[in-house]
Amino acid sequence: LARRGARDRMSMRAETRGDASTALVLGAVLDGIPESAVIGLSLLAGGGVAVPVLTAVFLSNLPESISSSIGMRNAGAGTGHVLRVWVVVTLVCGAAAAAGYALLDGAGDDWVGLIQAFAGGAVLTMLAETMMPEAFRDGGRAVGLLTVLGFALAYLLSTLE
Repeated sequence: LARRGARDRMSMRAETRGDASTALVLGAVLDGIPESAVIGLSLLAGGGVAVPVLTAVFLSNLPESISSSIGMRNAGAGTGHVLRVWVVVTLVCGAAAAAGYALLDGAGDDWVGLIQAFAGGAVLTMLAETMMPEAFRDGGRAVGLLTVLGFALAYLLSTLE
């Protein structure tokens, strides 16, 4: 992805070039597929989509999508193009959630754990490589405290189920 012009795809300072739109879509889809499959898996457990999972996916993708959209706009993409890109990403991730629900019914705990670990690893990779360094650079020491508070909130949400 970095070689295709999306090295800073999640950075507010992104200066994307070339066919970065393709790399941006690919990066978002690669991040979104395992997350969406976990959402589909949570439906199999009964009781609807798990609030903590849905909240975590939404909150982790919001800054990424805003930053990526700014990068596309800085590269000269129009509003219509940016919206079409995110509609495609949404449809692919929706299909991944449906596949997680339909194809993983009856999957063993090992498979479910593997998919959940992969999704968690994708989020941690995105945070460690891009979001946290930029957050510390631009936000200072408060970022650490806010990160801990975010994890505490995620834990509290998980106790609501």
